Amino acid sequence: MSRTWLITVACACVLGTAGAWWWLSGDEPAGEPAQDQVALAARLDQASVADLPGTEPRPSRPQAFRPRADFETAPDLFVYAQRVSALARAGDADAQWMLSRVYDYCAGFAANPTAYGNDTRAIAALDVSTAPAMAAARERVSQRCARFLPSDGLSRDVIQETRMRAALAGSLPAEAALMADGSPLSEDEGYRGDLVRRVQQSNDPQAFFALSSAMGLAASGSESELGAVSGTWLAEIAWQMAACRLGLDCGPRGNLMTSYCAHGGICSKDPLLDFPAFVVDAGVPRQGEAELNDMVNSLVVGRRSSE
Repeated sequence: MSRTWLITVACACVLGTAGAWWWLSGDEPAGEPAQDQVALAARLDQASVADLPGTEPRPSRPQAFRPRADFETAPDLFVYAQRVSALARAGDADAQWMLSRVYDYCAGFAANPTAYGNDTRAIAALDVSTAPAMAAARERVSQRCARFLPSDGLSRDVIQETRMRAALAGSLPAEAALMADGSPLSEDEGYRGDLVRRVQQSNDPQAFFALSSAMGLAASGSESELGAVSGTWLAEIAWQMAACRLGLDCGPRGNLMTSYCAHGGICSKDPLLDFPAFVVDAGVPRQGEAELNDMVNSLVVGRRSSE
């Protein structure tokens, strides 16, 4: 694989979503963000989790809800969104951030479920080696996001507004995501460098990954402000690999690999490869692997996972 391919991989993925397909095509769902959020919030509030059809009854002593970990495993992300939105309304900044991740993950499907399903079937019929993997990944997204509707208005603006609220409430990953998307909380001199330092000191894998796309070629020329691991395609990958090492779910069926494959068409031919193994196997030239490992080590040395 070429270096250009790896740059494409790095730039395609934001927060492990690889970008909703309608973001890439420019065909964004219509609707006013404020109205969309009010309507969606009302729909999330209409029924308790236990009242939703197909939901298992709650146990008498419910297990603790872990928003980050449960996002990776929840079979129904609408039910998950109900639970996390209740925490978000109570002022939980991390819950607000996770709600934005649900919206991002499901946006491509929710914009037009019928078209999404038709595209999945068309992809499955293609005579290319990665078509089965991509179709399977898209099917996972369809199953997990099945309760979301076009009327929920999961537009880019809604996702950004949700992240802005999370960042203002104190979510570091949301703050990092806003910077990566070109909408930092502050334009003050020194803010970006300070945010990079806070992310590196945070031991937060989601903040590492959220920041990663801001640390690649987009940071070229700003290395003196943003640090040594910035300004190159390999630096962006290093921040992503560091997030995996710190505990982000980078497994072969996790949200990261699923989103890369489902929405970016970047799929591993080996279904057992996790993200770090896939990057090394498919994109990093042999002479770059040592440099990449050095970068990752410099970012995470002495740190443990917070996931």
